[in-house]
Amino acid sequence: MLRLILFLLVFCSLYGLLNFYAFLKVKKALAPGVWPSTVLLLFMAIMVASPILTRTASRLGVEPIASVFAYLGYTWMGALFLFVSAFFLLDLYHLLVSLAGWVTSASLSPLILPTRQAFFVILVLCVLATTYSYFEALRIQADTLVIKTPKLPKEVGRLRIAQISDVHLGIIVQRERLKRILDKVKEAGPDILVSTGDLLDGQIADISGLGGMLRGVNPRFGKFAVTGNHEFYVGLEHSLEFTKEAGFTVLRGEAVEVEGGIILAGVDDAALSRRTPRETVSEEAVLSEIPGNKFKILLKHRPVVRKDSVGRFDLQLSGHTHNGQLLPFKVFSRLFYPYNSGLTDLGKGSLIYVNRGSGTWGPPMRLLAPPEVTVIDLVRGD
Repeated sequence: MLRLILFLLVFCSLYGLLNFYAFLKVKKALAPGVWPSTVLLLFMAIMVASPILTRTASRLGVEPIASVFAYLGYTWMGALFLFVSAFFLLDLYHLLVSLAGWVTSASLSPLILPTRQAFFVILVLCVLATTYSYFEALRIQADTLVIKTPKLPKEVGRLRIAQISDVHLGIIVQRERLKRILDKVKEAGPDILVSTGDLLDGQIADISGLGGMLRGVNPRFGKFAVTGNHEFYVGLEHSLEFTKEAGFTVLRGEAVEVEGGIILAGVDDAALSRRTPRETVSEEAVLSEIPGNKFKILLKHRPVVRKDSVGRFDLQLSGHTHNGQLLPFKVFSRLFYPYNSGLTDLGKGSLIYVNRGSGTWGPPMRLLAPPEVTVIDLVRGD
């Protein structure tokens, strides 16, 4: 409870400051009167509280109200982030121009953009970017990856694996978005389907019926999943129950040999292992028990690579980063996770592929980071 209270205080403070920064930009550009300013501040206060209001309404079973707060609040969050990011860059540009003028003793005022015009340019661009981002989040892409390996049995020839990750089923990602994702999976016709965490969202809602949609996808060699941090946030027991009812075998610190002649290993997310270390099996322990003559795939939610694991698996499949989801976030995402998206050769025969995420977290938007279903073809070859 103390952790939750501290998190809410930090979140509300930082998010509140971003809203207040945007309010100051509006006030400087438009000089609204007392009543318009009061209404805008009140609206921003409600938006800051919207994640809490969403969760409260959901827990009380008032799903329509929870959905309104979620869509409005998180869309505002995404649009605000774009708006604030644009003004940060503009403020930085004006600061550099001012410093250059001070250093050179030259009058560079013509290079300073007029306040009102700059505001409307940024506002229009942000509205356009927000609209585009909403529709980009609906356009699921199937990205295909071909990996040659001599470890695949001769009689198999080709093994197709579909990876979904970070679907975030909940208040925003519901039946229609899940259908778009599963349509891409069905089109690929995989032999195996894997989910690399965050199948459910921390902001949980009525997801009855969604498990049935997932059960309708039945690759011939099965479906496998690992936990993500949101499985912990929403409640581990509930998450595991839903994932198993959806037809997945959940790998929690264990490895299984699949009919296609490969080995799938899965570990719990760090959010779980940090809080319940005695209940989780380490990655080292899992990989140490796998024979070396089989093609080994490690399912791990976060794209963190242990140095002592490189060479002990052939392919690590991860997610978590969403590739930033919104363009400015991509910078911060890469700071924390150098393996942010796509395929990377780690050396010693090990590869890592990071899925951009099949759904959305928070804002129902994606800007230059389209959602993805990964199709991996393992083919026999050198």
